[in-house]
Amino acid sequence: MTDQQDAAPGRRQRVLVTGATGYVGSRLVPALLAEGHDVVAATRKASSLEAYPWSERVTTAEFDIADEDKIAAAVEGVDAVVYLVHSMADEDFVRKDREAAERVARACETAGVKQVVYLSGLVPDAELTDHLRSRLEVEEVFLASSVPATVLRAAMVIGSGSTSFELLRRLSRRVPLVTPVPSWMRSSLQPVSIDDVVHLLVRSLQGEVHERHYDVGGDDVLTYPELLALFAEVDGLKRRRVLVPGLSAKVVGWGCARISGMDITTVSALVESLSEEMVCGEDDVRRDLADPDHRFVPVREALQRSLSGSTDGGTLQGDTHAPAPTDSV
Repeated sequence: MTDQQDAAPGRRQRVLVTGATGYVGSRLVPALLAEGHDVVAATRKASSLEAYPWSERVTTAEFDIADEDKIAAAVEGVDAVVYLVHSMADEDFVRKDREAAERVARACETAGVKQVVYLSGLVPDAELTDHLRSRLEVEEVFLASSVPATVLRAAMVIGSGSTSFELLRRLSRRVPLVTPVPSWMRSSLQPVSIDDVVHLLVRSLQGEVHERHYDVGGDDVLTYPELLALFAEVDGLKRRRVLVPGLSAKVVGWGCARISGMDITTVSALVESLSEEMVCGEDDVRRDLADPDHRFVPVREALQRSLSGSTDGGTLQGDTHAPAPTDSV
């Protein structure tokens, strides 16, 4: 049996999801279960899964990206690994993320894993910030491995609970009527809804294994000030945006972290990325992976769905855009 036949559509696979209790992972697990896959949810503490309605339908694996023995035990016997580990809260996250990916790649090779799927970030044609350089280094580790890897590169993921969306929400709501926007923050970005991200992650595990990276984005391309204006409109906020020259990324990152109440290292890394053009360079993912009938969610609709969900309904009823009770942001 060839590799392509072995990964035929509809084949039930045993899939390890790292970061299963994280933002994307907690939405992906029920989608994989719905497709009939056996899911191994990797987490540092088994008790962290108890809040999820699918916790009794998965196998739990104790997982620590710094512990080679735990990594080896987690990947043993699985067909595929979905790698959703990102860390920006540590000042040395670039090195730690790269070394973690190297450990996982080695373990997958030893265990005979058939495929790794990694959710990365769009890579602009410019000098990379630490945030984007880290994502690129991790995907390069997996693509260089003997285990076939499929990489999805996404810019801002829109959905209640995602770090970038929550930063947008908090800044829009907490800044007064006049919103200062750094003059260098006028680059374009191509957001993608969490619904589309989950769909593509699931589809990456079906059919032929595509050993490459794909740019992932929705149908809309807009500047950051335009996104702020659209969010304000959807959220019913009256805000006026004023371009302000002379503000460094460091100062803006510090200010955004203070206003949002979010981790300063994480916020600073995200803010730095806003100076780059975060637009897809190709759309092969729609041809190779997306279901032909899949409709990508427009930014306005994604914002509306993300803002209308309740914290105790939403994701428990299958709405990936809505907040989950366990979202940590």
